[in-house]
Amino acid sequence: MHSYRKALQPGPITRLLFCTDEEKRTYKGMDLAPTLEVPSMSKHPNTGDRYPAINKPAAIVHWLQHSKDAENVDWVVILDVDMLIRSPVIPWKLGGEKGRPVAAYCGKHPELCDNVGWVLALHIDDLRALAPIWLSKTQDIQQDRAHWAANYTGDIDGKGQITEMYGYSIAAAEVSFSCGTPPHEEHNLMVYPGYSPREDIDPILMHYGLPFSVGNWSFGKLEHHEDNIVYDCWRLFPEPPYAREVEKKESERNKSRTFFLGIECVNTLNEGLLLQHAAYGCPRPQESKYLSSIMSRTFTQITHSKQLTKQGRQIMEVNVQKPDVKEAYPNIHTVFSAECSPYFDWQTVGLVHSFYQSGQPGTITRLLCCTEEDLKQYKGHDLAPTHYVPSMSRHPITGDWYPAVNKPAAVVHWINHVKTDAEYIVILDADMIMRGPITPWEFNVSKGRPVSAPYDNLIGCENEIAKRHTRYPQACNKVGGVIIMQIRELKRFALLWLHKTEQVRADMAHWSKNMTGDIYEAGWNSQMYGYSFAAAELNFRHVISNQILIYPGHVPVPGVKYRVFHYSLEFRVGNWSFNKANWTNSDMVNKCWAKFPDPPDPSTLDRSNEDSVQRDLLSIECVNSLNEALRSHHERKKCPDPSTFPPPIQETPNHPILPPPNRDHPILPPLNRDSAREEIIPSRKLGKVDKVDALRHNKELKNESQEFSPPEVNKANTKSDQPNIHFCEIVDSWPPGILSPFFCGSNVDDYFQLQRTEKER
Repeated sequence: MHSYRKALQPGPITRLLFCTDEEKRTYKGMDLAPTLEVPSMSKHPNTGDRYPAINKPAAIVHWLQHSKDAENVDWVVILDVDMLIRSPVIPWKLGGEKGRPVAAYCGKHPELCDNVGWVLALHIDDLRALAPIWLSKTQDIQQDRAHWAANYTGDIDGKGQITEMYGYSIAAAEVSFSCGTPPHEEHNLMVYPGYSPREDIDPILMHYGLPFSVGNWSFGKLEHHEDNIVYDCWRLFPEPPYAREVEKKESERNKSRTFFLGIECVNTLNEGLLLQHAAYGCPRPQESKYLSSIMSRTFTQITHSKQLTKQGRQIMEVNVQKPDVKEAYPNIHTVFSAECSPYFDWQTVGLVHSFYQSGQPGTITRLLCCTEEDLKQYKGHDLAPTHYVPSMSRHPITGDWYPAVNKPAAVVHWINHVKTDAEYIVILDADMIMRGPITPWEFNVSKGRPVSAPYDNLIGCENEIAKRHTRYPQACNKVGGVIIMQIRELKRFALLWLHKTEQVRADMAHWSKNMTGDIYEAGWNSQMYGYSFAAAELNFRHVISNQILIYPGHVPVPGVKYRVFHYSLEFRVGNWSFNKANWTNSDMVNKCWAKFPDPPDPSTLDRSNEDSVQRDLLSIECVNSLNEALRSHHERKKCPDPSTFPPPIQETPNHPILPPPNRDHPILPPLNRDSAREEIIPSRKLGKVDKVDALRHNKELKNESQEFSPPEVNKANTKSDQPNIHFCEIVDSWPPGILSPFFCGSNVDDYFQLQRTEKER
């Protein structure tokens, strides 16, 4: 209130005061400001949720309905109580107009005004349209607890404290508001004490919502949460250092200016307290150097109303000229598919961490493919910005188990359920690490010319398979891994990609290695063929770049700065090796400080062959990047200080996942989903036990097939009515505590009976 009067802010001011009836009986501050009492919604009347910040939009709605001032005003300035006004907030001088509110911060897309908060100046008609939606959206988001995590909201406590701000931004988007302040000048209107404003800008508001310090002195409003300082005569906040002391110690102009703003903030608060104490009739205080300084004419002149300079106003006004489309970079969105499993969780952590480190423009979204049952138990919602997709691992019609189909299915679902302003989409796999930005303008993406990396194993582009599945086999490109495509192209392409994947997957007669290049002859690369055949069908001509992606373990081309590691294949450095398949069930994300075995130190490499050195350096970098991502994740989880515990957990890999089954034998019916905690495909060849990992498309894997011979049965101990069942040795990747029965005979009824028995047991 003191700063409002001192700044000569035009128009009346109203405090919207939320009190329960019980609080009002003992409250002493009714005379501190012109006040409109508002029923408190700190504790929601319906849900019982305690969230005091919801009072802000609720109070605005109440003020619009019950205040006469709302009937006789054109513009409304909405401030937080922990602010000080340094000069008048006049909306039309700050670039505001009807339909274009003014806010303290505007994000990357000013046409939607998505990242705004704190100071708001709106036309009254806009406020009437916005307020009820603001309140409604705040309530909606407050109930969306699944998305409170810092990775979604930016709220470091993950407690939904900034829900009200999201409510405003999303409501503003609903009513198609756009910002009245330029997106790159977020600190022109307001400054936090302790932060440095631009040299040519004198902020017109201070927001002391965060702690700040000047040398050894500090101030934080939360330290005075229950403080009756307003009613204790002449008691003030601890006095800050004097400006002259700061000038002597700090020679850098901008840093000393930052300190001066902090000093000004607390001195203004104390000046207001002194005036309020005097209004209460407190006896004259004892003289002191500090009181004399803040009540002096010098301090009054230093802190008088700060009018906007011509230069400052030009910076803060809206530039109505649209940017040159030719010079403006297009929006990019990066997506990747994943599943609800520890295996995909650690890959997600690695990819998302590298995304933010790489300088990739735009945003990233995980397309999370899960069954409803998996989703109920899933804990990794906060690992990445996420769009949820129904799992198609088990095909809803054919019953075929093929998780790789989730990639095109997820893209189709995302396109049809999410509105995006992106012009280009980058599609990655979860088992990738970004090393640098992947941009369409660098790799020359254009209409009908998507960009991808070479994948020479798709020999089906050159034989009968291409002729069976596309009308234009000559247009089939052997590509895969990274995809960059225009959003308009992707919208007409994605469904065809899914359809072609299903076609190739169903074409079991042509799964042979000679036809597909699939060493397992099980159709595991159907999704990649689906992509290439769909692209051929639309006559896409890919820009095939060998400078985007490299597999660790492969020799790099000298001078090429690869943008992506794709660690789908096993790779080695000396006696050390890494194979993602060995970590299928390792919970690297939820075990504090879990990490992969460290690769060799680069200094230990044999330098006799430069190609080998460069190959090994990239392999080392890949796993170090994964471990760095895990370390950063564990820090965000606030894992205990590792120095107080034994060395970080070096996880032990699982036994290798066995290759897909031979297709020459009939497939047993799928398990009853209610009686199995994990989907199994029994081996189609007796005596060979296989756990299927359809997401792998390794070109070569060694020693991962284990043959088992059925044990000899002691006929003397065999009863005539014993079912034709035996238990086979299993890998320890099976869920803990669950016995893994594999049906090795021919009596299907006995197999399902066994499943029921084990469930009861």
